[in-house]
Amino acid sequence: MTQVTDQVTAHGGGVWSIKVPIPDNPLGHTLVHLLDTDEGPVLIDTGWDDPTSWNTLVAGLAALDVAVVDIHGVLVTHHHPDHHGLSGQVRDVSGAWIAMHAADTDVVRRTRSAKPGTWLDFITEKLTTAGAPEEHLAPLRAARESGRTRTLPGLNAALPDREIVPGDLLPLAGRRLRAIWTPGHTPGHVCLHLDEAHPANLPGNGRLFSGDHLLPGITPHIGLYEDPDDATVTDPLGDYLDSLERIGRLAPAEVLPAHQHAFTDAPTRVRELLDHHEDRLTGLRTLLATPLTPWQIAERMEWNRPWEQIPYGSRNIAVSEAEAHLRRLVKLGLAEPVMGSDPLTYQAV
Repeated sequence: MTQVTDQVTAHGGGVWSIKVPIPDNPLGHTLVHLLDTDEGPVLIDTGWDDPTSWNTLVAGLAALDVAVVDIHGVLVTHHHPDHHGLSGQVRDVSGAWIAMHAADTDVVRRTRSAKPGTWLDFITEKLTTAGAPEEHLAPLRAARESGRTRTLPGLNAALPDREIVPGDLLPLAGRRLRAIWTPGHTPGHVCLHLDEAHPANLPGNGRLFSGDHLLPGITPHIGLYEDPDDATVTDPLGDYLDSLERIGRLAPAEVLPAHQHAFTDAPTRVRELLDHHEDRLTGLRTLLATPLTPWQIAERMEWNRPWEQIPYGSRNIAVSEAEAHLRRLVKLGLAEPVMGSDPLTYQAV
C-alpha cells in the first residue's frame, strides 16, 4: 500500500481507496474503492449523501487524475446510506450505471415508493410488539402526527439500473471481478472477489472487497429488513453465519473492507466472528431462563457501552439485532414464544 494523500491509498494493481467521511458517526468514514478497467474507472460504493462527503470524494478522485465525469460505473455492496448515498449524484454527473443485488434494490424501491408515514407506522408497531416502553415510542408517534415522516436517510436513494448477479463475472473490461452473495447485514449484501494475482504476491485467492460483511475490528450489525406486506419470518443471522463460512473457504489473500483498513488472514477473522455469535447465542439462551420480550433481551445483552448510554436510534438497531439472534435460537429449537404473553415474550427450551 502507498499513501497518495491523507485520504487516498494506492493498493496496487489498479485499485485505490478514498476515505469519505460519514457525518456525526463514530465509524468516521467509508472506504470508497476505485477500480481501474479498460472502459474507465469504476467505484465500489460511494459514501454518504452529504456536501462534505461529496467534496472529499471529488478531491480524492482528483488526486488520482480522475474526474467524476470519468466514472464508468458504480458497484454498490449494499443499500445503506454510507455506501449508496452518493451513487445518484455520481450518475447525474457522469452518466455511470449503478449496480446492486436485486434483494437490496427491492429495499430501495420499497422505501422510495412507501407512502409518507408508512415506515414510522411500521417501526412503531414493531417496537410495540417487541415490548418497547411508552417513553421510547412517544417520539415516533409525535413525528408521525406532526408530519415529519421523510427525514430518514435513504428515503430518496437512487434506484440502480443494473443487477449484480452472484456467481457471474461482472462485465468489467480487463478485470476478473465476481460477486458473492453474503446476506445478513442486509438481504442483498455482496462481496466482490477480484480473482487476479495479488500485486504483492501475497499467498491466497485474490482480493476481496468485503463491504460491511467482513471488517477487521468491528462486528457488523445483523438487522431485519422486512416488507410490511410480507409475513415471511427470515433468519438473517443464520444467513450471515453461512455467508461468513463461504468467505472463510474462499481464503482471499487480502480483504479490502468499507471501514477501518485492509487486512489479511480472512479465515482467522471469520472464525473470530463465528465464535462471537456463538457466544452471544449461548448468553442469550441463559438470559431466557426467564421469559423476556425482545426489548428486555436487548437491555440485558452486552453492547459496546451500557444500555443507558446507547442513543435513541441505536437502541432501535440493538432491538433489531436482539431479534435476529432470537430468531436464530427459535429456528434451532433452543427457544420458543410464550403463548398468550402480551407483549410477546420468549423463553429457552
